[in-house]
Amino acid sequence: MPSTPRAAGLRRVGPSTGATLVLAAAAVATGATPAVADDQVTVRSGDTVSRIAARSGSTVGAIARANGLADVHRIRAGQVLTVPTGAAAAAAPAPAAPAPAATTYTVASGDTVGRIAARHGTTVAAVVAANGLDARAFIRAGQTLTIPAAGGAAPTAAAPAPAVAAAATASSSTSHTVRRGETVGSIAARHGASVAAVVAANGLDARAFIRAGQTLTVPVAAAAPAATATVGNTFAGRTYAPEVVASANANKAALVAAGVPSKAEMQAKVAATARAMGVDPALAQAVAFQESGFNHTAVSPANAIGTMQVIPSSGEWASQMVGRRLNLLVPDDNVVAGVAILRSLVRTSPDLPSAIAGYYQGASSVARNGMFDDTRRYVASVQTLMARFA
Repeated sequence: MPSTPRAAGLRRVGPSTGATLVLAAAAVATGATPAVADDQVTVRSGDTVSRIAARSGSTVGAIARANGLADVHRIRAGQVLTVPTGAAAAAAPAPAAPAPAATTYTVASGDTVGRIAARHGTTVAAVVAANGLDARAFIRAGQTLTIPAAGGAAPTAAAPAPAVAAAATASSSTSHTVRRGETVGSIAARHGASVAAVVAANGLDARAFIRAGQTLTVPVAAAAPAATATVGNTFAGRTYAPEVVASANANKAALVAAGVPSKAEMQAKVAATARAMGVDPALAQAVAFQESGFNHTAVSPANAIGTMQVIPSSGEWASQMVGRRLNLLVPDDNVVAGVAILRSLVRTSPDLPSAIAGYYQGASSVARNGMFDDTRRYVASVQTLMARFA
């Protein structure tokens, strides 16, 4: 029986969110304090945080902290941001960013981010980060992209767990023939790749549509030795705060050191817990597979932990629902937390797709904004997986 980490070992910093990560139904605020010297900037159409930072002489990290942004890629026109400048901006840790020297490129028909990056001697991660692209790395003909210089710094990430592998960490590739019922998400999880990497490598469109019998090129991340596996600071073009990533690495190290059940054992726990808590076992297993592939050592850059990929703030919410303190590092508690969140979402959402979307995007965000494009793909993938686990 694997040893269990003490509850005190759980690092609870986890305000950020991202694709394929569990979100609480309510918005999560950061605990960072804003800088002292700041300006107020109203977001214009087409603005990104990086562009506002460059225009204002600030940094992405300083703006994110001053405004409690969980995801710097989700701002809207008309939103008023506090922008630290001068010494206040300089005091904030600088996030990974493309080198200042850059060129522009107009996307031609048939282009993919992977091909454009290779043509300019840069990386997919750098192009994604420089242009604020989402998890699909989706581009369209006629779009103008900022291309970081070949020698520029790109967001870096050590080879993460399969559920959170970044597109740019792939060091080799393999071929995969699509079987009936498979999705890009399930194929990526099986090979330890990311959806963005598979989409970019195969020039898939915004739907990430594939068909049975199709042969895909699947980038495969070089696996780090288990004893030294670390969590990077970026995923799908998002860069997370240093304190969040530090907590994620501490939790990853605790899980690796303690030892965890096998994937088959975790799958059995998910199914049994779902039955006991009145949740469809097929739904719980589909979400767990989509999130982590039943890998309990998986920890994301946003500090989403374990099989169910629950961030600490969501774990607190789940603890309140079940009436006891849950330690997300403990396999059974992690599963209980994820299933409790699913149960609440199913009960309070208008339909099953909305409940699944709430697990990924956050129920309040779904109610306020509707489903984002990547959320729709997540929902479709989970519903397809449910048939496999029925």
